[in-house]
Amino acid sequence: QVQLVESGGGLVQAGGSLRLSCAASGRTFSVLTMGWFRQAPGKEREFVALISISWGAGQTGYSDSVKGRFTISRDNAKNTVYLQMNTLKPEDTATYYCAASRTHYYSQKIDDYDYWGQGTQVTVSS
Repeated sequence: QVQLVESGGGLVQAGGSLRLSCAASGRTFSVLTMGWFRQAPGKEREFVALISISWGAGQTGYSDSVKGRFTISRDNAKNTVYLQMNTLKPEDTATYYCAASRTHYYSQKIDDYDYWGQGTQVTVSS
């Protein structure tokens, strides 16, 4: 089992920045990919960013909607993955979830992730 705990959400004005953190514990050696997803009210959960942990370690991927504004990174010593979010827009408002996949490399698919955090709320005011 892998446990994930997100933190860093909050309320920010449009154009501002936030950094989300995801601390992993448990059988972290089994994780291949870490991802960030988000879900806005009334909408489906969607992919935001990913970083490979094992094969091709450090490779990153982003959704088109956040590319160039968000950066995913990791600190192996702390078993923590970060999502730096810059130039935030009101449409970025959502609950952000950290996820871990032990079976898939570099996947953007929700179903390919085995473990999920409880989510952290990000609200961007206009």
